[in-house]
Amino acid sequence: MSIGLLSVLKIVPWADVISNAPVVADGAKKLWKAVGKKAPPQAPDPVSEPTTTTDRASPDAQAIAVLEARLASMETATAELHAQMLESSALMTSLAELNNQLIERVNANRIRVIWLALATFLTGSIAVASLVMTLGYS
Repeated sequence: MSIGLLSVLKIVPWADVISNAPVVADGAKKLWKAVGKKAPPQAPDPVSEPTTTTDRASPDAQAIAVLEARLASMETATAELHAQMLESSALMTSLAELNNQLIERVNANRIRVIWLALATFLTGSIAVASLVMTLGYS
């Protein structure tokens, strides 16, 4: 399983990911600001059941009562969807910020690895040169 993960990680264009991380974070912040400014729809007042029975009510009154009930349920669903959209937007913003931090740390680690590789090369070169000089004088 780790071999598959490594091959997937090799395929990812990390230069593009790193260069686009600030754009993603800014987009998430803009989305959060745009969604956060909108006021959630007002929860509808519960619709009272008609006092007349279905036998006495006219077909028009029955249709209006059904439509009012459907409208109330739609308004409730819309309010719930708006709340979910706000939560999703907040989650995307936090994920974008975490992605940005991750990219910064990966970049810092890449620079550290380059410096460590350079230091290892120099240390190895000095060690080989010392060994050659020591064996040359023997």
